[in-house]
Amino acid sequence: QVQLVESGGGLVQPGGSLRLSCVASGTIFHPYALAWYRQVPGQQREYVAAITNGGGTDYADFVKGRFTISRDNAKKMVYLQMNSLKPEDTAVYYCNLMAYEVDYWGQGTQVTVSS
Repeated sequence: QVQLVESGGGLVQPGGSLRLSCVASGTIFHPYALAWYRQVPGQQREYVAAITNGGGTDYADFVKGRFTISRDNAKKMVYLQMNSLKPEDTAVYYCNLMAYEVDYWGQGTQVTVSS
């Protein structure tokens, strides 16, 4: 079983930055992709960014140029550097690991962007 634990969320002012982290543990089969999603209460979970086992990245249009996803395979960690945050970025952010078409999710970390 794979466990994912996110950290780094919090309250930040518009224009500020946060760095989210997610650590994976358990039996993980390689290769695996890592991603971040977010969800606002009452809305569907939406894709934010992903990174492949080889380091290839992809971003949702609404975060391009502001967010950067990275990973450390040795530490089994994925990061999301979020800059120029906007109030509409407020959401619970979830870490996702996908290996052999099986999805694993963390519990989420709250990000609130407000003055």
